[in-house]
Amino acid sequence: MARKCFYSFHYKPDNWRVSKIRNIGAVEGNKPASNNDWETITGGGDKKIKEWIATQMKSRTCTVILAGSNTADRKWINHEIVKSWDNNMGVLVIYIHNITDRNEKQCSKGSNPLYYVTHGLTKNRLSTIAKAYDPPRTTSKGVYSYIEDNIEDWIEEAIKIRNDN
Repeated sequence: MARKCFYSFHYKPDNWRVSKIRNIGAVEGNKPASNNDWETITGGGDKKIKEWIATQMKSRTCTVILAGSNTADRKWINHEIVKSWDNNMGVLVIYIHNITDRNEKQCSKGSNPLYYVTHGLTKNRLSTIAKAYDPPRTTSKGVYSYIEDNIEDWIEEAIKIRNDN
């Protein structure tokens, strides 16, 4: 049975890449907001955005951060990571910079989003606990295939890491 996961990503530059990953089918993902829905949500301010994120995370066991060039250290990405960890969800990063966009272009690899989030009394960076995966392929098809072959195991490992911490 597919795990129910929340996908976290930088919408505008990466939504095309993310839609490819969502099509893998091994994971039951949250429904993405359309451009119009997102404008309505953001028009309601921070409170509405937080409510939308909380609703999307209900009944999810893991958050998969799909990291492009500029995903790391964004306000709402950080919020989603913190909320996921606080809700005892598994958390992992998958770099998607080598997945092509609608123009068949790849992008540069960004920083690890988990580096910018700390947890616990010692304020350890979450990047020292949770894992980030950078598929060792250079073509979009190769990266997609690698993610498809491994995403279920990565999610299970992320949940185990969270349960152990």
